[in-house]
Amino acid sequence: MRHTVKDHGAAVVGQGQLRRSVGVFGLTMISLGSIIGSGWLLGAYKAATHAGPASLLSWLLATVILGVLALIHAELGAAYPVAGGTARFPAFAFGRLAGFTAGWAAWLQAVTLAPIEVEASLTYLDNIGWAHRHLHLLNQHDATLTTHGLLLGTALMALFTVINLVGVKFLAESNSVAVVWKVAIPLLTIVVLLALSFHPGNFGAGGGFFAKGPQGVFAALPAGVVFAAQGFEQCMQFGGEARNPQKDISRAILTAMAISAVVYILLEVAFIGSLNPADLVHGWDKPMAKGSFGPYATLAGAAGAGWLVSILYADALISPAGTGLVYMGTASRLSYAQGHAGDLPKGLSRLTRRGIPVWAVILAFVVGEIAFLPFPSWQSLVGLITSATAIMYAFAPVSLTALRRRDPQRPRPYRVRHGHLVAPIGFVAANLVIYWGGFDTTWKLEVGIGAGLVLFALTQVLRKESLPISKGDWRGFAWVPVWLAAAVVLGYLGNYDSGGFRAGGGELAVLPNLVDLLVVAAVNLAVYFWAITLPLPTQEVHALVAKDEAAPADTLDPPVSVTT
Repeated sequence: MRHTVKDHGAAVVGQGQLRRSVGVFGLTMISLGSIIGSGWLLGAYKAATHAGPASLLSWLLATVILGVLALIHAELGAAYPVAGGTARFPAFAFGRLAGFTAGWAAWLQAVTLAPIEVEASLTYLDNIGWAHRHLHLLNQHDATLTTHGLLLGTALMALFTVINLVGVKFLAESNSVAVVWKVAIPLLTIVVLLALSFHPGNFGAGGGFFAKGPQGVFAALPAGVVFAAQGFEQCMQFGGEARNPQKDISRAILTAMAISAVVYILLEVAFIGSLNPADLVHGWDKPMAKGSFGPYATLAGAAGAGWLVSILYADALISPAGTGLVYMGTASRLSYAQGHAGDLPKGLSRLTRRGIPVWAVILAFVVGEIAFLPFPSWQSLVGLITSATAIMYAFAPVSLTALRRRDPQRPRPYRVRHGHLVAPIGFVAANLVIYWGGFDTTWKLEVGIGAGLVLFALTQVLRKESLPISKGDWRGFAWVPVWLAAAVVLGYLGNYDSGGFRAGGGELAVLPNLVDLLVVAAVNLAVYFWAITLPLPTQEVHALVAKDEAAPADTLDPPVSVTT
């Protein structure tokens, strides 16, 4: 069955097929719900500590970077509307090894985001007096979850699992209700703070607009800005379940990006303008005397809007939980896609008669539970997830160009203008985000990617019907390890770590400031133009796409016809 199906009414579901039941509104809400999570409650504070008032430029820069990547994903998602799209586009262009690497990075990001969002909700909840006194959710010495916190976190993860097992249509509908709330509360917060407590002088206080220098603008990106603003691609992971994917996916991506960009920039304006000027006398390292984990609630309380404080603490549970719900669904679709492709164990590709990848959902729950163990704090994991997201995004520009060359006749309902220029710019932009995340983040993430490749190899050995790795797969993969190695080396020689810009220098900061950005751009442009010479032959591309477009053969249940 090709994805050019235009029947918006009844759909016959046989052999455990994914159901095409999500419309443009539901897809938009999936992406928007992924973008607006715990990041909106924390992103402005974290950005201000790194860049001061110039953090406004950080949000604008993130909007430009992610906007370019969103345009690229919009074309790919509309042309190839398959489940787990971020993993499949590189596979179509460069073969199984490159596709698995992209998909594994995406899966690492998605499967850890749900428990992190849950942990953020519980940490906010612990800031409420009665919860802190009676629920005992956090260990006070290191802010990790207590036994009570683990139990409540497990309950939330179990709820996400149940919703995902019920079906994608129910997931989209329940998420849409949450997203309406998640957008309304930030907008309400902006209006209230601007009306009650706005100090224009704050934008020049504490050392001026560029209080932390231009480098602070870049350092703020992996510290919370990109983490808050990323997520536009999530509707694409449900491409196999979209009702009219050729038109709706691109619309959903671009609409969600536009709405979230406006909201986040206005939130930063409201945050900076509402700070107490007395707290900025000594700079921006600690722009609030207290309330760093609940900054908007603290500002609302200081402005006399106690009623808004209560709403914000309620939102601190709803917004992150809603994002966690979507990312659990995303993680399951990614592992389903790779199981169906033969890259991971076959059981992950099995569908129930309701079209649910049940074992993939259960795996996301189990790994999420493991992530609740006493690992580093929410903030330290933000940088890791941001870099994983950037690696995932970086595969899209090279895939776009390669697929345009190898599959030029493919209908493209949305086409990026000047794609030959936009694609290399997008690749460089994604790699700059990786660089700004720092060496200590990059090497840890790439160790995780290496572990995934070991799992891939074991799957090929143990899975009876495993497909051989072709010469085209090896050729299409050749640029990937070189690119990843270059990212580690550039980080080692560069001026950033997970704490931000190393203003005082250090043993690794050997590239001249700002020149380092040109070096990163030049190296990655060389990688880009090499990579686009290595795609699979046209016939292999067509065969891979046709396989994903065909009805899945793996099923746990007998065929059944369902009208939706």
